[in-house]
Amino acid sequence: MSVDTINISKARNYINGQFVDHANNNMDVMSPIDGVMIAKMEMADAALLDKAVQAAKAAFPEWSSRTVKERVQVLYKFRDLLEKNMDELSKLVQKENGKTYGEAKAEVMKGMELTEFACSIPQLLNDEVLEVSQGVECRTTHVPMGVVASITPFNFPFMVPLWTMPNAIALGNCMILKPSELVPLSVQRIAELLKEAGLPDGVFNVVNGTKDIVEAICDHPEISAVSFVGSTRVAKIVYKRACGNLKRCVALGGAKNHLIVLPDAHVGMASTNIAASMAGCAGQRCMAASAMVAVGKTDHIIEALCEEARKIVAGKNLGSVISAEAKVRIEKYITEAEAQGAKVLVDGRKTVVEGAEGGYYVGPTVIDNVTPDMAIAKEEVFGPVLAIMRVNSVDEAIAIENSSDYGNASSVFTQDGGVARYVMERVSAGMTGVNVGVPVPREPFSFGGWNDSKFGVGDITGKSSINFWTRLKKTTTKWNPEAWTNWMS
Repeated sequence: MSVDTINISKARNYINGQFVDHANNNMDVMSPIDGVMIAKMEMADAALLDKAVQAAKAAFPEWSSRTVKERVQVLYKFRDLLEKNMDELSKLVQKENGKTYGEAKAEVMKGMELTEFACSIPQLLNDEVLEVSQGVECRTTHVPMGVVASITPFNFPFMVPLWTMPNAIALGNCMILKPSELVPLSVQRIAELLKEAGLPDGVFNVVNGTKDIVEAICDHPEISAVSFVGSTRVAKIVYKRACGNLKRCVALGGAKNHLIVLPDAHVGMASTNIAASMAGCAGQRCMAASAMVAVGKTDHIIEALCEEARKIVAGKNLGSVISAEAKVRIEKYITEAEAQGAKVLVDGRKTVVEGAEGGYYVGPTVIDNVTPDMAIAKEEVFGPVLAIMRVNSVDEAIAIENSSDYGNASSVFTQDGGVARYVMERVSAGMTGVNVGVPVPREPFSFGGWNDSKFGVGDITGKSSINFWTRLKKTTTKWNPEAWTNWMS
């Protein structure tokens, strides 16, 4: 099955187990691979959102009354369907997002892993029971929130919805999901496969739209919890608005990830890891290496890095960026840095792919002699661009990392264990790594940064998600009136 055979001509809203036509505004969905329109998206409004909420609310009593072991049986079947439809799903992600096929397949496989974690939740729930005094028993139980919502970004149209949906519904909630308006197609297939797996109608619903529908989700009185993944600017707005409406919220924002590279780093491992981190998914991921802090004499590593970057070719092993606007914005960062005195070692501007001249491509770009005050050193570029800053000491490198508003991820490349520990203990980032270009925790460890990279308590993946998607009920019981009593009973 080729990318061209993937044909979903309309992105519709999905409510109570059915795709619904909605006579509202439509929006063109473009493939960034070649700039060609691939679908029309039907925009939801507040009234349609309310229908989705009411469907979820109606489904909640029966779904939440099932045991967690019963609920995850649906997810076991869903996981098998993901594997069965791997090629189709990968090509759909590729077509709507612009990733390479290999990156898209890896995204679907990660979605399978996330689903597998949700299937393990029956073994992870830490409900407790204790006889606290003679004849008196206390028990804690994780109770679902009810109707919850998840707002997901364009860069991982398949994986990020599976950060939230499997865990939330395994724990007994019913979900409204709002995908990015740029990539609404993968979520439609998720909805279809969940129904095929036996998920009851109303447990999972999809509403499409932009700012208006996000605001409606934050404002709806019967949505109890909201998760968001996107830019920091919008994450702050969503977090404030949802919390202002007395909802539970965790909102993941952007990043400026620093890789601190020492002269003793393994040249091959450092150069390949950094290049892959910088250019993987066209740099459109919050874990991408976007800033390298070179400590001391590291020219030999930078030269090897540039050689690795030149092996990354747009249209072959490098996908497109999401839009024409993104391409213009990314290239503007490069041009401004060059005008301010930075040296472009590998230049990805004005990249065109033969046969896909209408696509949105930026080639891998490595820029040396960047200073910390430049915009490219401080702001999230979200493209295959690495800015190199040079310092003389590890403490200077840590100071640069800690001066960032963000705090998503940071790595150090060195063969000195003591230095690695020194850095890891001092950088202000929620996810850290040693000789790892993309220090993403794997399940059951949760994903989430610090500072302006995350707002709210806890995470929405891994074990931490159990506490986000549930409330803790405490029950005290006493059945034996003849039991010896004291002040505790």
